Amino acid sequence: MKNPRVYILASRRNGTLYVGVTSDLVGRVWQHKHDCVPGFSGRYGVHDLVWFEMHATMESAIGREKAIKKWNRAWKVRLIEAGNPEWRDLYAEIVV
Repeated sequence: MKNPRVYILASRRNGTLYVGVTSDLVGRVWQHKHDCVPGFSGRYGVHDLVWFEMHATMESAIGREKAIKKWNRAWKVRLIEAGNPEWRDLYAEIVV
């Protein structure tokens, strides 16, 4: 069963941000944390899950991801801080 999620990773509080979409949030964040796939998150040390939201369909998740990627940085920071003001790494909370 797919569980579409949009997520934001950060290198640190107010650091570099990465916006992504996945149907397996735990597995995808694990890949980011362990630099399994060469790319942006490994190059810039973007490993902390600081925000995510669930979607009913992958289509709606992809649409939301594309919209957030177009946002300016201040809007993304406000989105993160609305639910995670300390910029905690939420990964431990989603691993069950």
